[in-house]
Amino acid sequence: MFVLVEMVDTVRIPPWQFERKLNDSIAEELNKKLANKVVYNVGLCICLFDITKLEDAYVFPGDGASHTKVHFRYVVFHPFLDEILIGKIKGCSPEGVHVSLGFFDDILIPPESLQQPAKFDEAEQVWVWEYETEEGAHDLYMDTGEEIRFRVVDESFVDTSPTGPSSAEATTSSEELPKKEAPYTLMGSISEPGLGLLSWWTSN
Repeated sequence: MFVLVEMVDTVRIPPWQFERKLNDSIAEELNKKLANKVVYNVGLCICLFDITKLEDAYVFPGDGASHTKVHFRYVVFHPFLDEILIGKIKGCSPEGVHVSLGFFDDILIPPESLQQPAKFDEAEQVWVWEYETEEGAHDLYMDTGEEIRFRVVDESFVDTSPTGPSSAEATTSSEELPKKEAPYTLMGSISEPGLGLLSWWTSN
C-alpha cells in the first residue's frame, strides 16, 4: 500500500531560516510542497522518509535565499494492482460504491465489480447484494460507514496541471465549468468470495 520513492528536487531556504539546521529546514519545505499532494504517475505523497544526499547550496544574485539540490526518499500511497485493502463505504450512487481509507477518498467499485446479482435501491440510495439462499434471495445492504474489503483492479492518473484557457473555453459561462477531476483514482472489485462487507463473512 505504501512505497518509498526516490526523488530529487531543488529546495529554496529563505534567509530567516539560516539559523536552523539545514536538514530540518529542507524537511519542512519538502513536506510543505509534497505532503497530501498527488504526483502524476507516482501516487499520493504522505511524508518525508529521509534525505539521502545534499548537493552544494547556491545563492543567486537578487535572491538572498539558498538553493540546494536534494536527493530524498518519500513515503507514497500507491497500492499495487490486485492488492487487498479494507476501507469504509463513503456512499453509494448509480456509478457504484464509493470507498474511503480515511486519508484517501477517490476509490470506486463499479456495479459490474460488485457481488452479483446486485441492484441499486433508489429510495435508500444504497447498493444491495441479492444473496441467494435455500430460503430464497436475502438482501444484503452496503450501508454508508460499513467496513468493506476490496481488491484494487485498476488505477487512473489525471494531469491536473493548470493550462491556459482556449478561445472556446473563454466564452464558456461559469455555470458550464467542467467538473473537477480527481488527480488519482483507484478502481476496486468485490466480485469474489471473502470480499465485500466484513460483516458478511464474520461468523456470529
